[in-house]
Amino acid sequence: MSIDSLLAGPATTPLATSVLLALAQPLPAEPLASWNEGPAKEAIVRFVKAVDARGSASFVPADERIAVFDNDGTLWPEQPIPVQFAFALDRVKAVAGEHPEWKPCCH
Repeated sequence: MSIDSLLAGPATTPLATSVLLALAQPLPAEPLASWNEGPAKEAIVRFVKAVDARGSASFVPADERIAVFDNDGTLWPEQPIPVQFAFALDRVKAVAGEHPEWKPCCH
C-alpha cells in the first residue's frame, strides 16, 4: 500500500496525515541543525553519541532508553503570541455573546 493511497482514503485524519508525512521526511544531516552552536548543543550531541555507541561505558540499549521533556514553555511556539494567550482570546470570543456586560460602555 502506497502513502498516496493511505492519504486518499476517507478515514484519513489530520493527525494520521501529519504522522505519515513526518515519517517520510529525510533525517537532518547535522544533529540539532536548528540549534545555535555552543556548549549546550555540544553536550547533548556528545551525550547521545556516548549512550548510542556499543562498547562505550555510557551505552544504553535502545529498548532501555527513555526521553523525558519538561513542558516549561520551551516546547510551545512563542511567536507572535503564546499559544495559551491565543486560546484565552478564542474562549473570550466564544462566550462573549453570553456576557453583554463585556461590551464597551462608551462607543
